[in-house]
Amino acid sequence: MRNFIWSLSLLFAGISISSAQTNGIEKGTYLSTNKGGKIKLNLLDDNKYELVFYSGGYEIKGDSLVFLKSKNTVNRFDLSFVKDKKAKKIKIKFLNPSYYSFYIGTQKGTETVQYQKVSDIKTKEDPEWVKTDLEFEIDKTDFLYLVYEDYNGKSDVNKYALPKDVSEVTINYDLAVLSDLNLVGFFDKNTKELKVSDEHGKDPLVFVNEKDEKPAKIPTVVPVETQSITNWTYPGKEPDYGDAYGAAVDSVIVDTAAVAGTAYPIDPPTAYTKYDFKLKIEDNLKKAIESTKTAASNKFLVVVVDSKNKAAKENFDAFVKEQETQTGYNMYDSYNALYDTYNFYLAGADDKKWLKNNKITNDPSLLVLNGNGDLLAIAKSDLTTQQYQFSYYGDLNRKLQKANAFLAIDKVLKNKKASDADLIAAFNKVASLEPSYDYDSEYTVSDPNSTDFVLTKTVLDQKAVAQTWKKLIEAHQKDKAVNMYLAETIIKEIKNQGFTKQLFNQEKILNDTDFLAIDYLLKHSDDIENNKAAFNSSAPEIHNVGNAVSEVSNALQQNLYASQDGLTGEMNKEKINSVYKEIIASGKGNFDAYRNYFYYLSQLEDQDGSNATYLKEFSTYFDNTLAGASPIEKLDAIFGGLDSSSSYSYDGWSSFKLYHSDICNNAAWTVVLKPQNSNFLKEAIKWSEYSLVISKNNPYYLDTLAQLYYKNGQAQKAIETQVLAVKFITSDVDEETANQMKEVLTKMSNGTY
Repeated sequence: MRNFIWSLSLLFAGISISSAQTNGIEKGTYLSTNKGGKIKLNLLDDNKYELVFYSGGYEIKGDSLVFLKSKNTVNRFDLSFVKDKKAKKIKIKFLNPSYYSFYIGTQKGTETVQYQKVSDIKTKEDPEWVKTDLEFEIDKTDFLYLVYEDYNGKSDVNKYALPKDVSEVTINYDLAVLSDLNLVGFFDKNTKELKVSDEHGKDPLVFVNEKDEKPAKIPTVVPVETQSITNWTYPGKEPDYGDAYGAAVDSVIVDTAAVAGTAYPIDPPTAYTKYDFKLKIEDNLKKAIESTKTAASNKFLVVVVDSKNKAAKENFDAFVKEQETQTGYNMYDSYNALYDTYNFYLAGADDKKWLKNNKITNDPSLLVLNGNGDLLAIAKSDLTTQQYQFSYYGDLNRKLQKANAFLAIDKVLKNKKASDADLIAAFNKVASLEPSYDYDSEYTVSDPNSTDFVLTKTVLDQKAVAQTWKKLIEAHQKDKAVNMYLAETIIKEIKNQGFTKQLFNQEKILNDTDFLAIDYLLKHSDDIENNKAAFNSSAPEIHNVGNAVSEVSNALQQNLYASQDGLTGEMNKEKINSVYKEIIASGKGNFDAYRNYFYYLSQLEDQDGSNATYLKEFSTYFDNTLAGASPIEKLDAIFGGLDSSSSYSYDGWSSFKLYHSDICNNAAWTVVLKPQNSNFLKEAIKWSEYSLVISKNNPYYLDTLAQLYYKNGQAQKAIETQVLAVKFITSDVDEETANQMKEVLTKMSNGTY
């Protein structure tokens, strides 16, 4: 019997799920609408599911694997303000602080920050902890500090500038952490939401189908400063166990005078290492643009226009000093171009003509230029108001990268003298952007008095882009050496993560150009494998090219679910099959290629209704790869050779073993189900026996093997095996399936099977 529960594609071992089928639930990808980052629930074929909690980029440095920090904002606090000029105090409303380690601090001007533990305030205001939310008042202050301290002693410290007339602050914290749960699912037909919770139905995760997803809510209030601090403290804070050992404090230099009298069993915390980073501030705009253009990293130039402010120069210098400090902390102990994202220039009297020619009339205003002097964004604001934006981790940086890439490819496409290298660089620049869900919101503001940045919008002709890309791919078909930038761009494009998705917010099914591009990848697969490590570690650029064969097979798999203009990836079945056969015939068919190939074939039927094509290919793979002595050792060798981009490299050894026992059982089960597959009966018995070597005493696998024995004329052996299948039925086997197994045993025993 096909194992529906054992074949669940689990991201974390130990998660069990109980869900009833409900009319209206579609197969596909659902995205969480709460609980922090985008958690994905994938409902796959064969009643499989996937819960994807964490994802991101990585770099391989020698034998080390470095997980990259997300470029998205790390601000988990969401604040909203109510203003009242007559208010004498500020009301704080903290939504559901629960029992987490939160701290709140207040600061007037440059005075010392005064911290309190939120749980202490909660106990004072609500001794029995009856109320969900916490409300209390504080005196008027200039800055509000919000801190979350995790169990490992790492703290998120956020500093917020409060409006002068604020009367109420509402605080919500998004703690994107889930514990292991027994899950149940419910689909709300009215809202088209899939709600998943524990068996008690409390605090459900809410998912919507990916195709119906709305742009994520972005906090409207952003901290002016954010630090990540290990063993964060302040004078008077009770030390935790970890604090007692004087662990280093990230991003903070400890004032020994301030902690005088504090008892430490060993030496007090040491200072966090900071690189002595300095910005180069030019004395004229031309030099500032040139300096930005020739920088080692992809930098932007922020031009500050504030001629009516007498303190403009003083404010500018203070900002530059603070920017240098924060960038130095990010770089740690040596220069890192990745964090060197902005140059700054204070416009003066000599720049009036340039401002007039570029129709810049607002004063104050902030302009952002690229290294060519092109205007990418403008804000009707002074530097103080927008100073929090200019961080490597800020959302503005992502938007500027996008605007710059769009402008670059537009210029190249319009330039008849553009070189081949220019075209590849332009396409790669767009394809390498982070995924975006707010395609148009940054280009306009509804409030004419808004101080937000408005980005330059570039509109491109989709047909012209596609035609240029086609010519580029055709021109490289006879290349003797691989172009890694072209290869990376192809990989992203065939996986619906490339320039088409970025430029036009569209997914597409693979077309003729894509299949031609796939040929390029397969032709140069060895070169890609040999060059990818150096390419992926070419800082400050960020690349993540995997094994070419795995990338292609994964793209082909994804294409089956893609749709475009009413058509689906099903239309490409013949071409997809041809590519898989080419991979297999070349001898480069790795685990991922075979896995996707077998999944693809298992969905097809031959003209006579059999699965002969699938079973024949699987039989060859089984005999050449899995069969023989020491099956566990053979699997271990395959597992050890997995490419780092393979999902099973991440999921682990247990999931890898389960996949192989499952696929052998499922292939054997097709012989049980269909008389047209009877020619594979003896092979199916081998597959089924193998599945039980890998996963012993599995009732589903035993049920499959017993029925195969019976069909092969081995009735007594079949009955003995079915007795074991019934014996090993557990609570994980649903009642209907358990009854079917028992019924099969009865029929075998009385000769009516």
